[in-house]
Amino acid sequence: MKVSSVTVRRRLFAALVLIVVAFAALVVRLGYVQLAEGKELSAKAEDSWRREIPFAAKRGEITDRNGVKLAYNVSSPSIMALPAQVKDAPGTAEKLAAVLGMDKNKLLTMITKRQMIVKIQPEGRKLTTEKAAEVRKLALPGIVVAEDNKRYYPFGNLAASVLGITGIDKGLTGVEASYNNLLSGINGSISFLSDARGTTMPGSSDKYRQPKDGLTMELTIDKQIQTIMERELDQAMEKYQADQMLAIAMDPNTGEVLGMASRPTFEPGNYNAFPSELYNRNLPIWMTYEPGSTFKIITLAAALEEGKVNLKNERFFDPGAIEVGGARLRCWKKGGHGSQTFLEVVQNSCNPGFVTLGQRLGKEKLFQYIKNFGFGTKTGIDIGGEENGILFKLNRVGPVELATTAFGQGVSVTPIQQIAAVSAAINGGTLYKPHVAKAWINPETGETVKTVEPEAVRNVISENTSGQVREALESVVAQGTGGNAFIDGYRVGGKTGTAQKVINGRYSSSEHIVSFIGFAPADNPKIVIYVAVDNPQGIQFGGVVAAPIVRNMMDDALQYMGVPRSKEQIGKKYKLGETPVVTVPNLVGKTVSDIYEDMNMNFNLTSAGTGNTVIRQAPAAGERVDKGSTIRIYLGSEADLGDADSHRH
Repeated sequence: MKVSSVTVRRRLFAALVLIVVAFAALVVRLGYVQLAEGKELSAKAEDSWRREIPFAAKRGEITDRNGVKLAYNVSSPSIMALPAQVKDAPGTAEKLAAVLGMDKNKLLTMITKRQMIVKIQPEGRKLTTEKAAEVRKLALPGIVVAEDNKRYYPFGNLAASVLGITGIDKGLTGVEASYNNLLSGINGSISFLSDARGTTMPGSSDKYRQPKDGLTMELTIDKQIQTIMERELDQAMEKYQADQMLAIAMDPNTGEVLGMASRPTFEPGNYNAFPSELYNRNLPIWMTYEPGSTFKIITLAAALEEGKVNLKNERFFDPGAIEVGGARLRCWKKGGHGSQTFLEVVQNSCNPGFVTLGQRLGKEKLFQYIKNFGFGTKTGIDIGGEENGILFKLNRVGPVELATTAFGQGVSVTPIQQIAAVSAAINGGTLYKPHVAKAWINPETGETVKTVEPEAVRNVISENTSGQVREALESVVAQGTGGNAFIDGYRVGGKTGTAQKVINGRYSSSEHIVSFIGFAPADNPKIVIYVAVDNPQGIQFGGVVAAPIVRNMMDDALQYMGVPRSKEQIGKKYKLGETPVVTVPNLVGKTVSDIYEDMNMNFNLTSAGTGNTVIRQAPAAGERVDKGSTIRIYLGSEADLGDADSHRH
């Protein structure tokens, strides 16, 4: 059928209209894309072409409570490969492997991966500046030396268990792990444009995104107190050849940990050179064991709070053992202590006396206090790896279990639980959550971003009961089993502990964990220190081994803290062979004959000068020294005495 020319023209016109409309739509769409979406699409395109070389942010510094740096970063370059830009892969691998000390085949596999950027690790991470300079000198296409950081611990193994260790990119243990997000910061980068093959695009410019450093972490740890503690632990390990030992110092009024250490130890900056259990187990929060007599503080506090005992006006007779549920529970002193007040029961650490206090309380009440003091659950300290400890289930507590728990046997605790609980017993009755983080600081401005406030968990006993506990424990040190922790001029309270180790489910007759917990000043505690020694060689008693360690730590710490000495101190009960501490008398102005009539053989004398009158002396009057110490006197005439007085004034 023949189509008319009119129809053809109409069809052509319709096609033309469609073409015009389609072209107009294309123009509109292209204009919209160019004008409205142009910037966004260009940015997306650039992002697809852009490759980034990361620049690590500096990990936040860690300081003690006074700003002393305990951990910080030093520059440590790292090597990266851009596989698409590597021109001679086998040759590059051979040259680079020789510098890095790695297998060339392993390196060849890395630099030929179908990836834009490959980190050469671990051999190429955190290099020395000298090694990085060697790599730069090779000028290998596709091999980049990027900026990185390496963790540095200036004091070696100091506070190792608190600080912990870091891996390649994050903290692994200690506060390095607990606060990794705040310490890590945000990485920066240098970026460039490249095509699909990874070749740099001509005319493109690099972009630098500055890294944001991590926050500075201020610890509650005091570097000086930490140093004192670790020094004493080192000396004690040498002396007693123990399997292990630990120490914690805490402010009992806040829960702030002032020091925490254990032996054997490790160096955080070189942890791979040490057995893994040393850096994976933080003994002060991980180790669980029967506490022995230090646990009696909890039984004492509960009995006082419940009005079950009068320490000074009530007596107890100790025959050396007590029968409970068919079991004979012995006192540590063969033959017993005989008739004594309950204050003397505490001083003597008398097991039968504490069994009696546990019986008066009953299992429900005693275990309620034990749990309220924080035993059986984690304290929540801000370091990973804490254990719970173990308590008897109440429905399995019979007369014998009640009795043994009362004097610290059959219950398993951690050191951090022990020191937190005793802190509550002596600080007025409030249990605090222990912590090691004190504040967070912006490294650029120096501004404190956040301060960690003390966190009270609960009130466990009254202020009045806490005062009685402090007084009783001060008498333990002055007149009881804690005598080796006595410090002349400082009111120290404390309690010894000696517990048999459980080996293969049975109590060992030869291995013990001995401990001592002490605090001072007893009337207003500023510091509490706990030391536990695992299987010391020789005599295994807390009062003989652990108490002197705490005394040495406490004496130096109190002086460092500026705590003044006190004249109001319970007089020490000296044992046979111990040397009393006495006050040096004023000898200035006296004649030689006067002195020898009044000295009563408390001191030895040496003299210098001529004359019959003492014009000067050393040590000075009022100082405290061991009985039998030597006093040096300087002799002259009465006229010389007047000259000496005028010279002093």
